[in-house]
Amino acid sequence: MTRQEENDEVVVPRSAQEVADDVVARVLARAGTARHDGGTIHSSYDGDQLELEERTSLRRVAGLSTELEDVTEVEYRQLRLERVVLVGIWGAPSSEEGATTAEEAEISLRELAALAETAGSEVLDGLLQRRRNPDPGTFLGSGKAAELASVVAAVGADTVVVDAELAPSQRRALEDVVRVKVIDRTALILDIFAQHAKSREGKAQVELAQLEYLLPRLRGWGDSMSRQAGGQVGGAGAGMGSRGPGETKIELDRRRIRDRMAKLRREIAAMEPARVTKRANRKRHAIPSVAIAGYTNAGKSSLLNRLTGAGVLVENALFATLDPTVRRAEAADGRVFTLTDTVGFVRSLPHQLVEAFRSSLEEVADADLVLHVVDASHPDPEGQISAVRHVFADIPGAMDVPEIIVLNKADLAQPDVVARLRSQEPGAIVVSAHTGEGIDELQALIADQLPRPGVPVDVVIPYDRGDLVNRVHLHGEIDSEEHTPAGTALRGRVDESLAAELAEAAVRAG
Repeated sequence: MTRQEENDEVVVPRSAQEVADDVVARVLARAGTARHDGGTIHSSYDGDQLELEERTSLRRVAGLSTELEDVTEVEYRQLRLERVVLVGIWGAPSSEEGATTAEEAEISLRELAALAETAGSEVLDGLLQRRRNPDPGTFLGSGKAAELASVVAAVGADTVVVDAELAPSQRRALEDVVRVKVIDRTALILDIFAQHAKSREGKAQVELAQLEYLLPRLRGWGDSMSRQAGGQVGGAGAGMGSRGPGETKIELDRRRIRDRMAKLRREIAAMEPARVTKRANRKRHAIPSVAIAGYTNAGKSSLLNRLTGAGVLVENALFATLDPTVRRAEAADGRVFTLTDTVGFVRSLPHQLVEAFRSSLEEVADADLVLHVVDASHPDPEGQISAVRHVFADIPGAMDVPEIIVLNKADLAQPDVVARLRSQEPGAIVVSAHTGEGIDELQALIADQLPRPGVPVDVVIPYDRGDLVNRVHLHGEIDSEEHTPAGTALRGRVDESLAAELAEAAVRAG
């Protein structure tokens, strides 16, 4: 064989099927990015983690379900995901229709495996197809759908999870071929949210999102579902009063679901004033607010615990945190601020969830500063940043809030990846919530970025108004403080409302 022939053999491209098989093999070998390490590592700042023990003890098992009760008489598709096969496509002309490259497909499919495992299932196998557009019938096409049916039968799977949002007709057609339950990425994420929601508002938000997803996917059973016989359909024995246009059972179910959705929206709206009042109180007392946002499993809760010792739930899983957590924190210069841990984001976050959780996501828009936490050890951190900012764009005012990119998990990240991210995101800071690396620098940066009081004051406050002096210490900046016979002489800067109170107290003292 000549040297030229050897070179020709080296550059022979692999087939799309070989590439797809290699991707699936790597995904199955690691079984997802969130849980492949086999557990959650906690630091001393995470507290006793009693909530994690409770969640683990309630991890679903075969035959049990944690989803919503069926609010109608329709065929409600319970998501007891136990033994699943993953399905995806790549080669789509735009990222909105699927992964463009095999590398993107691997990242997306690995995330799907992590989602499935977080929901309590076992990933048995996967199938990846290269095609420009999803098949309008079965998503995969008849040949690949038949191959999927063989894989499902061979491994004994009871569920197929598709890495896309399926049209109702696509799901039904694919189920007819594979003969097991088929769900899409959106339904899987909704199921995880249903398991993890704890607060009354969180549960209402998840139920609303699930019903919005379920409404266009109701299935009927034909003419036998009609509550009234239409025209002469009733036949002998139907009698007068039974004839008419008829309202089918599925129409009744749709109406009942819409009524339930309207009730949930009213309940969520009724809960909003309490949150607005709390935010207004913080604003009135000039307490700056910092929101922790970012991709799911980026380490937001771990960072909250490191900064405040809050002891909130930390789990190596996707969407471990759903309910916002607000904690008091102290900046490096002594000023007090609030730190809010928000729900994590993900690629192609279902629009039903964005709408349902809009009231919670507004915590980001109302903040004075956003800590955008990024998992620097992830295979595609740039994709995570883009996905989070895409959700920010859907929240009015969120893009206007100052942002600090926090590259977390520095102890696991590759140095060249960190260097690349820092070049792309000027001002980014590198930390590890687990080891404490970079935390002091982050606290100093937060203190520097927090809004500073701008009204200069030079007053003497009577000793019986020590509460005002304390507020100046907490929320203002003091240049000098002196105890005089008339009271405490303060010179510094505070916000407008506190300046007015100080002036009133000083005048009265005079």
